[in-house]
Amino acid sequence: MGFPVERPRRLRRSESLRRLVRETRLSVDDFVYPMFVVPGDGVAEEIGSMPGQHRYSLDRLLDAARRVEDAGVPAVLLFGIPETKDPLGTEAYAPHGIVQRAVESLKERTKLLVITDVCLCEYTSHGHCGVFEEGRVVNDATLELLARSAVSHARAGADVVAPSDMMDGRVGAIRRALDESGFGETAILSYAAKYASAFYGPFREAAESTPQSGDRQGYQMDPANAEEALREMALDVEEGADMLMVKPALAYLDVIRRAKEAFHFPMAAYNVSGEYSMIAAAARNGWIDGRRATLEVLTAIKRAGADIIITYAALDAAGWLRGR
Repeated sequence: MGFPVERPRRLRRSESLRRLVRETRLSVDDFVYPMFVVPGDGVAEEIGSMPGQHRYSLDRLLDAARRVEDAGVPAVLLFGIPETKDPLGTEAYAPHGIVQRAVESLKERTKLLVITDVCLCEYTSHGHCGVFEEGRVVNDATLELLARSAVSHARAGADVVAPSDMMDGRVGAIRRALDESGFGETAILSYAAKYASAFYGPFREAAESTPQSGDRQGYQMDPANAEEALREMALDVEEGADMLMVKPALAYLDVIRRAKEAFHFPMAAYNVSGEYSMIAAAARNGWIDGRRATLEVLTAIKRAGADIIITYAALDAAGWLRGR
């Protein structure tokens, strides 16, 4: 035959046709919005390296959370910055710690699903994600503190706890502690494949969690490894995880795809601070169309297999998707 009979362009010639045959559909229901809560009153401080993102004191957090609700975003992921830090991160599991009080406030006054990050890095004076001795993080000693943190979050009303530390065995330790404390219905969203990434820089400013010495390559994953991610996820499934996460998202779309194909579990992907800030900064300088670039990236994450997208762009994207 001469000229091809099939003409794929026929189905691209109008927006209505493109919508009709679209394979991947991004929805506001896919999004989780990360929020940072800090001590004090009247604080709504923009984070310098994350344009449009803020740290909120408890009184201002509620106003921000209501904007999340109004945007139709169903869930938030909370990170806390305590007033004081110490080597064991005791504020992470204090009954009236910053995150615990934030959870109570949001559950009393909003209908949002509340997810809490379970880690020690924001709370320790050394900035590492666990007990730090002789230049290294001690895995097993850290598990008890993570479990205590998760139980304190559940007691405050958290719907989901999300361990991000990358200690071996932490999902099992948290599941046992939750069950033994009467929180058997509290779900675990495991940061199952969390890579030692350069894309976390802006977050570390936001959460004040930069290590005071060394780095996190001894417990976060090597960016070169994908098979290892699948092993990590299999272990977390065995230990009782209810949902799995790949972090970061954009540089690890292949891992998201492989994980989704390997595990029939809800799959989350964290569109992290560096990924967000690159687009936000370029858009502010007029170098890129921020709206189109953001939606393209989020669609790619969904297309790779993510059911849940944790993103700082959630509110903007929700407005764009709803035609605002």
